[in-house]
Amino acid sequence: MRVLVVSVDSSGPVVIVRARTRGRAPAGCTGCGTPSEWIHSRYERQLADAAVGGRPVRIDLSVRRLYCENSACPKQTFAEQVPGLTVRYQRRTPLLQQVVEAVGILLAGRGGTRMLQVIGVALSRCTVLSQLMRAPLPPLVTPRVLGVDDFALYGDSYGTLLVDATSRLPLTLWEGRDAVQLSRWLRQHPGVEVVCRDGSLAYRQGITSGAPDALQVGDRFHLWQGLSRQVQKIASAHHGCLPAALPEPKPATAGLPTAPVAPQTPADRHARRLFEAVHALVGTGRSLSSMSRELGLDRKTVRKYAHARAWQEVVRRLPRRTTALDPYLDYLQQRWDEGEHSAKILHEELRAKGYPGHYQRVKMAVAPLRQGLPLDEPRERPPSPREAARWIITAPSRRTPDAAQRLQRLLDHCPELQHAHHLVRQFASMLDTRDAASLPQWLNQLTTSGLPPLAGMAKALREDQHAVVQGITTRYNSGVNEGRITDVKLQKRLMAGRAGVPLLRHRVVLIAHLRRRGAGQPTPVPTQ
Repeated sequence: MRVLVVSVDSSGPVVIVRARTRGRAPAGCTGCGTPSEWIHSRYERQLADAAVGGRPVRIDLSVRRLYCENSACPKQTFAEQVPGLTVRYQRRTPLLQQVVEAVGILLAGRGGTRMLQVIGVALSRCTVLSQLMRAPLPPLVTPRVLGVDDFALYGDSYGTLLVDATSRLPLTLWEGRDAVQLSRWLRQHPGVEVVCRDGSLAYRQGITSGAPDALQVGDRFHLWQGLSRQVQKIASAHHGCLPAALPEPKPATAGLPTAPVAPQTPADRHARRLFEAVHALVGTGRSLSSMSRELGLDRKTVRKYAHARAWQEVVRRLPRRTTALDPYLDYLQQRWDEGEHSAKILHEELRAKGYPGHYQRVKMAVAPLRQGLPLDEPRERPPSPREAARWIITAPSRRTPDAAQRLQRLLDHCPELQHAHHLVRQFASMLDTRDAASLPQWLNQLTTSGLPPLAGMAKALREDQHAVVQGITTRYNSGVNEGRITDVKLQKRLMAGRAGVPLLRHRVVLIAHLRRRGAGQPTPVPTQ
């Protein structure tokens, strides 16, 4: 079948192409497929095509309407279809339809609408989403190695994502993370041999019920993550030991002025006023409770001010963050002692030494020196429990020299954290060598360690010991799942978290296949 272009009108804002079909070749009935040459009339339809030069294109196509010669067909007449140009009940060419579907898959509703406007296609967000949902999902092939993991859907609601660990493509997702749905899916798709999962009891029960012959593998990442959380709990329980990680404070510089310092801020003036009021009553021999009632303060506040020797001791000084000027503080002090008190000249000298900062930073730094006070050096704060746990979990070869020194001071001070560090390194050795022979002994050490978080973890690992052993000794893991969950979160944010599960499932599955086709990547095959 040939299509003859009659005319092209490009004078208006829309490029209009007028065309008609030619030839007497029979056309198949759209109802029964019977070929027919019996012409009834001609039928004109309008098709939107891909833009040309940023201008929309409309094709006014005249096609034949024919009689169906099959008396049993419910259709009496039908319009012929032009392969590659028309599709039944569609007012867009296949080329433009592919563009609309691809944009909808990549950018969803509002973003897709804006992108289509750029290329000269005007569609509403609802139309873009409806075209996206019309796109069929690729046929689901039962994988040999399946990855199962959960992700936060919205609020306290969670979902389950299934990934083919061989092709690294997502299979499906649903709301909830219970055993019933997973078991039902596995029974409907038999043939799964290996399932990688976290330590969830629901997933364990679902796999056991739906695929009892499948090998369950406890993911190494989740094992390591669970151990780091327990170490953080131990560090939180021993937060009093964390300041020991700080280096020894520098001795006070001789010759600094010892004149009393006047309060500079409202907090300083408030602290000085309370200090004087409390110490005016301390000499009378009254109790702390009596003084607190008279001053209208809490007893602990009165006790704090009563035990202080100066009001500066009770002023909370937050640790100052390090700045680009800190490496040059010694030079500033040296030049100040030599008699150079001009902040502008000091700034020019520091610029010559490589200081990239502004003049105002130097001016503020030397302000205490003008009042006879020392330079305000950065004050370090103790590490948080999370930071201490990160030091312990990190491999020694990957620690920075500063982190290694701080961790060593902390471990020398706290025997409980020292014991936890020793147990962590033992488990890291098992993961590195893929040898789980010492796992039972390690679990016994956790139980008898005297550290409740580790003892609780040992109990949970014993209940799932077979999967833990497989996670340590085999190469199967849920790394592909974690990457796909990151992509799920990205798609959720693109849709402002308002997407329902069907739309989210469509986009996550289709966008992965679209990227794979665009990159032309071969399907990776994992090695055992």
